[in-house]
Amino acid sequence: MTPESDDRKRVKVIVGLSGGVDSAVAALLLQQQGYRVEAVFMKNWDEDDGDEYCPAAEDLADARAVAEHLDIPLQTISFSAEYWDHVFEHFLAEYRAGRTPNPDILCNSEIKFRAFLDYALAKDADFIATGHYARLRRDANSVHLLKGTDSNKDQSYFLYLLNQYQLSHSLFPLGDMPKSAVREIAAREGFPNHAKKDSTGICFIGERKFNTFMRRYFPPQPGEIRSISGEYLAGHNGLMFHTIGQRQGLGIGGRQNDSGEPWYVVGKNLANNILIVAQGKDHANLFSSGLVARELHWIAGLPPRAPVNCSAKIRYRQSEQPCLLSPMPDASCRVNFTQAQRAITPGQAVVFYNGDECLGGATIESIDDTARNPAVTVA
Repeated sequence: MTPESDDRKRVKVIVGLSGGVDSAVAALLLQQQGYRVEAVFMKNWDEDDGDEYCPAAEDLADARAVAEHLDIPLQTISFSAEYWDHVFEHFLAEYRAGRTPNPDILCNSEIKFRAFLDYALAKDADFIATGHYARLRRDANSVHLLKGTDSNKDQSYFLYLLNQYQLSHSLFPLGDMPKSAVREIAAREGFPNHAKKDSTGICFIGERKFNTFMRRYFPPQPGEIRSISGEYLAGHNGLMFHTIGQRQGLGIGGRQNDSGEPWYVVGKNLANNILIVAQGKDHANLFSSGLVARELHWIAGLPPRAPVNCSAKIRYRQSEQPCLLSPMPDASCRVNFTQAQRAITPGQAVVFYNGDECLGGATIESIDDTARNPAVTVA
């Protein structure tokens, strides 16, 4: 349980101060609520020190300015080794397997709410806090993860891997606020970063072209681009540079049939290094009624043993869709949607909800739809 206001002056909270406006306002709100607030700036990537694409020095300067403004201590801690071992190696392995991972989810569970949490508790902190747009509801037996009230900023999707221990030591001060109010508070407080642009993507890629970054770790693996009927259309430099539903960067814009519609990636044949495409944003082969996922994580504890009617989203910017979640052996599950979903992507997360509550999630392993053309089956 979180402490009552009279007790908060004895409660120590360490905020993950990123240099952005969200964590800055989170620290301010906690301070105003009477907590003993300190801050940590996490450095999670060493490969591009001094690189224009990973502005860690600028972020650290902004974090220091906010800490000075609030008169709170700030420590700089490097979790680069943990990030490489527990996030980036997984990122590379998923791409080698032909999938499209979401490293931000793993970064939350392994770095922000594990390595950082362990550090904070060792420093006698009672809680850690971040600028995530999510809410927590605590009762006598458990902690429930809820969506942030700002539907445009809700980040519960990225937090589904957190467990009861992690959530019990966490605070999300921005969960009940819209982003516009956060910026207004930052401007009123005079934070130097009040108008700073929200970060996009992950630091080790930053604003550079994704393919340029990936070539540092994957040599070109040329293969063929074929239509679902087997027609050769063009070549590609590696399946890892493409994802399901992709339109841009295929190099076949001029190869159109009478429909005149653009081409989209609908599948990968890993065994033969073939990228499979079809024409039209709403082509039938872009839609699937089900999926199989692995590593099912349930926030309340053990995953369910019987089928569960709930809702789910297969990407961050999507409203939840009604589905039936059916547990399988070895922490796998099958998900059947009431309506077919577009561009289900292996490697991404399927996250489950019951109303506002985030129940948990899993990593999409494959498309489970026998009605699809077998040529687009992900090997």
